[in-house]
Amino acid sequence: MKLITATQLRFGLVGVANTLVDALGYALLVTLGVPLFVANFLSTTTGMLLSFTLNRNFTFRAKDGDVRRQALLFFGVTAFGLWVVQAAIIFAVTSAFPGVHVLVPKFAGIAVGLVWNYVLYHKVVFRPRPAAAGTPVPEVTHD
Repeated sequence: MKLITATQLRFGLVGVANTLVDALGYALLVTLGVPLFVANFLSTTTGMLLSFTLNRNFTFRAKDGDVRRQALLFFGVTAFGLWVVQAAIIFAVTSAFPGVHVLVPKFAGIAVGLVWNYVLYHKVVFRPRPAAAGTPVPEVTHD
């Protein structure tokens, strides 16, 4: 049994790339005097767009799927993971461990969010769609 699959490795690389784009873009925009909220919105949006493009084409190789459907599902899954799952984990960790360093619950939320995203991207967002009757389905593997 493999410890990590090629798809999981690609997912990790994409995660690093979009996180760097987000963080560096945010830092650059703030340095240029862009207000924090606007800088964060622009950098996270850029990171999510990069993430969608790379996960669709590189990680899960789902180029033949309906891009509009994939985009809606991707942004729904990602937003829920960021704003609900991560927030719930942060709340749970800070409630269970009062006084814990502020980054501990954040990193716990990020870790759970990564698992959430990977599973739903793999099983829902970028899964191969069944073809019409009589049409051969190309074999797609996600490792």
